[in-house]
Amino acid sequence: MDKQRDFVLRTIEEREVKFIRLWFTDVVGTLKSVAIAPAEVEGAFAEGLGFDGSAIEGMTRRYESDLLAVPDPSTFQLLPWRGDVHPTARMFCDVTTPDGEPAMSDPRNVLKRTLAKAASQGYSFYTHPEIEFYLLKSAEFGDAGPVPVDSAGYFDNVPGGTAHDFRRSSVRMLEDLGISVEFSHHEAGPGQNEIDLRYADALTTADNIMTFRTVIKEVAIEQGVYATFMPKPLTDQPGSGMHTHLSLFEGDTNAFYEAGAEYQLSQTGRQFIAGLLRHAHEIAAVTNQFVNSYKRLWGDDEAPSYVTWGHNNRSALVRVPLYKPDKGGSARVEYRAIDSAANPYLAYALLLAAGLKGIEEGYELPPEAENNVWELSDAERRALGYSPLPASLDHALEYMESSELVAETLGEQVFSYVLANKRREWREYRSQVTRYELTQNLGIL
Repeated sequence: MDKQRDFVLRTIEEREVKFIRLWFTDVVGTLKSVAIAPAEVEGAFAEGLGFDGSAIEGMTRRYESDLLAVPDPSTFQLLPWRGDVHPTARMFCDVTTPDGEPAMSDPRNVLKRTLAKAASQGYSFYTHPEIEFYLLKSAEFGDAGPVPVDSAGYFDNVPGGTAHDFRRSSVRMLEDLGISVEFSHHEAGPGQNEIDLRYADALTTADNIMTFRTVIKEVAIEQGVYATFMPKPLTDQPGSGMHTHLSLFEGDTNAFYEAGAEYQLSQTGRQFIAGLLRHAHEIAAVTNQFVNSYKRLWGDDEAPSYVTWGHNNRSALVRVPLYKPDKGGSARVEYRAIDSAANPYLAYALLLAAGLKGIEEGYELPPEAENNVWELSDAERRALGYSPLPASLDHALEYMESSELVAETLGEQVFSYVLANKRREWREYRSQVTRYELTQNLGIL
């Protein structure tokens, strides 16, 4: 840590960095930022930077509002969109109480606690997200709704098109920030794009996702368009997910791999999947945290709506890919419900906790879904035991409220805040009179 701090201080001096942005997130996953001068960095390392936690969503209660943002020197990066003459840098922070204890309300700390639990059992947790988003001509919209920048579809090549140039600029900027990109392409919806980040440990991935969202927004501003991670911005088009590939390692050994087993999936991997399935309803209010999230899950697109698993079955909630069958290190599972607007720290903590629970309790993996789940009738799905995911945020909160796993993983403060915050969102949504109701009913009732 001392070497990392020395590197940061030396780089600030050598590169004549004028501002250092300290980043952290609130419980919803909104990025927070405060800029400090170079002379203040050493003190921030030693003592943290004080702020009013009661002014941040879900951070703390009014009568205990003092918190500290302590920069993590391993996350230091120069921001490429702030210029080369007098550059700006950023570091992610851990939030602590004045006595130096980790703040129970810090989403980054929630993930670090869960990763520590996995480490105590001999596991490291790696994630690889596929992040979808829409490019719109503007954040403004009329009666017809938001307007995409193009009408292209899945994997379409649009020479000279907005999305093509956008992805190229975004990938370059991400690489400049030390974030490796695996793929980028146009997705199925008009104006919809996907950029896949290379796998990394879950904490690094969560930090990278927060940086990724900022990069995408910055490039959009630069190019005169609007980027949104809203799960379902267009009524008649696919929603934006964040399918995430998950794997556990024991040292250098992939714990999900077993040569000769079905799909080369070990018993540990099977139990991990069983944990994801059993607790999918309980964690949905975090992996899909907005009212709009359930328009994606139940929008008749390719989002998973039922708790199933399958080998290379893209209609299943959990998929077991087989891209490199002879390479044990690539064994992994893909969780497909999580959307692009989730708080990655909390979502990954709960996915890991659910999987670990399956291992600890020896959960039995149910039969796989070998058919297209979307094409089955309700009666067929019931006969096969395919349980539907929550149909609304309200429904998801009912599951979450009674979940010991979610309460234990998030901690009392975050758990209580998420419930209160999302209940308020549901009440506000439920009271709205929508354009659909007016169109369907006003003229005939």
